Amino acid sequence: MNNFSEKVNFLWSIAELIRDVVKRGKYQDVILPFTVLRRIDSVLAPTRQQVREVYASIDDRLKNRDALLTKASGFAFYNTSNYDFDSLLGDSRQLARNLRNYINGFSPNMREVLEKFDLYNTIAKLDEAGLLFKVMEQFRKIDLHPDRVSNLEMGYIFEELIRRFNEALNENPGEHFTPREVIQLMVELLLLHEAERLAQPAYVALVYDPCCGTGGMLTVAKDRIMGINSATNVALYGQEVNPETFAVCKSDLYMKSADGRDAENIMFGSTLRRDQHDKRRFDYMIANPPYGKDWKQDEEAVLEEAGKGANGRFPAGTPRISDGQMLFLQHMLTKMRDPQEGGSRVAIVMNGSPLFTGDAGSGESEIRRWILENDWLEALIALPEQLFYNTGISTYIWILSNRKPQHRAGKVQLIDASGFWSPMRKSLGQKRREVSPDNIRQIQALYRQFDQADPAVSKVFDTIDFGYRKVTIDRPLKLNFHASPERIERLREQTAFQNLAKSKKRDPEEREAEEAAGRAEQERILTMLADLPGDLFRSRSAFERVLKQAVAKHDLKLSAPIHKAILAALSERDESAEICRDKQGRPEADSDLRGYEYIPLPVVEAMEGYTTTYIEDPIAVERVPLRESIYDYFSREVQPYFAQGEVWINTDIRDDRDGEVGKVGYEINFNRYFYQYQPPRPLTEIEADIKRLERDILDMLREVTE
Repeated sequence: MNNFSEKVNFLWSIAELIRDVVKRGKYQDVILPFTVLRRIDSVLAPTRQQVREVYASIDDRLKNRDALLTKASGFAFYNTSNYDFDSLLGDSRQLARNLRNYINGFSPNMREVLEKFDLYNTIAKLDEAGLLFKVMEQFRKIDLHPDRVSNLEMGYIFEELIRRFNEALNENPGEHFTPREVIQLMVELLLLHEAERLAQPAYVALVYDPCCGTGGMLTVAKDRIMGINSATNVALYGQEVNPETFAVCKSDLYMKSADGRDAENIMFGSTLRRDQHDKRRFDYMIANPPYGKDWKQDEEAVLEEAGKGANGRFPAGTPRISDGQMLFLQHMLTKMRDPQEGGSRVAIVMNGSPLFTGDAGSGESEIRRWILENDWLEALIALPEQLFYNTGISTYIWILSNRKPQHRAGKVQLIDASGFWSPMRKSLGQKRREVSPDNIRQIQALYRQFDQADPAVSKVFDTIDFGYRKVTIDRPLKLNFHASPERIERLREQTAFQNLAKSKKRDPEEREAEEAAGRAEQERILTMLADLPGDLFRSRSAFERVLKQAVAKHDLKLSAPIHKAILAALSERDESAEICRDKQGRPEADSDLRGYEYIPLPVVEAMEGYTTTYIEDPIAVERVPLRESIYDYFSREVQPYFAQGEVWINTDIRDDRDGEVGKVGYEINFNRYFYQYQPPRPLTEIEADIKRLERDILDMLREVTE
């Protein structure tokens, strides 16, 4: 087995051994832990005898025994048992017991990792089925020593195995792994123009991934930083909620260095529920959070954290519970270093939902507002479809920073890289395309060129261009009233009227008496309404005067809910009717005719070369520096289409943050900015095609009939 595919296929073929005992969805419970175990066994092989000798010579009372044993093994972990894969297979009858002893011989840190695989239960199940020996014998046939399988290739092997497991499970598209070329693109953009910073003497770069999976993003980022400057001290940090991928990540990092420092910084558990790197701030952050995955399990902790406001990890609020991507984004942004301390850069890949989901005032919109008004978003890159293994949806890389270069201040670059791809020779799940090294260089070039890049695929906007103010436009309520039998009958459907004949009394006799009284009251009301004039009233005030007289005549007392129910039952909308007004004489709005205007946000700050003008807000009586008032917009775009007094701005609906009329919203409708109109073909061409098809059909019919 010399190439990558042969090794992966061999490991996957072990599923054939266990298929009758292990369910298809549980193959990973066997293949993953034994692959890790085989890799560890290969890594420790050269120093195994030395570790055994040191262990035999150590006094049990010695406190620093771990230090001596790790020094002997050459890694931050060790195994003191007398077994390895070969010797374990030498005693098939005691294999299960000896294998457990072998696992117990690992140092506590590696044993903790292996326990995440629930390996003891797997051993018992295979042993009971008589398959343990056969499985281990197969794993002995593959040499996973670092001299044969590099760390990079081993990472690919783990990811390809997990991809196949997810595919076998028909896993949610949100449960996927990021293709390495996408990671490489993200890392290149994250570290663009960072060579000078990384070249500083004794510079320490802290890299973080809050949902690190098998650690692919962290290791690629570290390798790239070391490629820029091999003297840079890079420390990796991460957290992962899935126990199997956590174990793969942590064990892999333990095997990549002698000190095991990076592995020790990988924590297990939900990042949204509990940040296990709470006090840390990082230089570079990179992530691919689950797409469209709900955060119900973490809801209590997330809401508690959001309640802390600026002192918490979700200061802008929470998105809808069905998708937690923007929670991870907020979490990362709150872990940026202060700009005075060097600031931070962030790269995150998400689907299209965080760009535009949510109307003005919603959780998603407020998170976008928080990001854009703080001027943290540097660029968005649209990736090709069919790029990920388990989903063909559109994805976008966000590049963010609180130390943007001066020429990017207040700007956001959008790059449409959806056409930058090469077809794969063989599809992997839904992955049919890849971003080639040339494609990556093209995207990097566009990023560097900024506002000088090809406008067909790159555009630069002011951050405020993505903002708008949603203003509520109301029209008056116009009703006619008629005490016809049909409308009177509709009163029976009104909840308030029905409640008259209902009782909450517990005593049966009291309840029956109260309900009987209610039914009698209903009949009295219906009798009163039948006594009303049969005229059609187009004035509510005139009808209410007549209604008041009838109520007095029948000696009734109508509660506010019943009065409202009567008006609702006897009324219908009528454009020819008078406007309904409240007690202050103001027109009432018709909720069915309510509309909204989405007005682009003005630049509030005074800018060089721009003269700020002030206008009186006729309702709020507040002087606001605006490029254009919402009232000017309303007068130009709305008022001309209605009669005077027939339409107005609802000034009661205001933004929670700035207090101004209308709700502020932010969205980035990526496709809108790159849409290119394709005119339909000329009618003459279409007509010619139709006639040609007609001739073809007639010719075929003649062939059939002749």
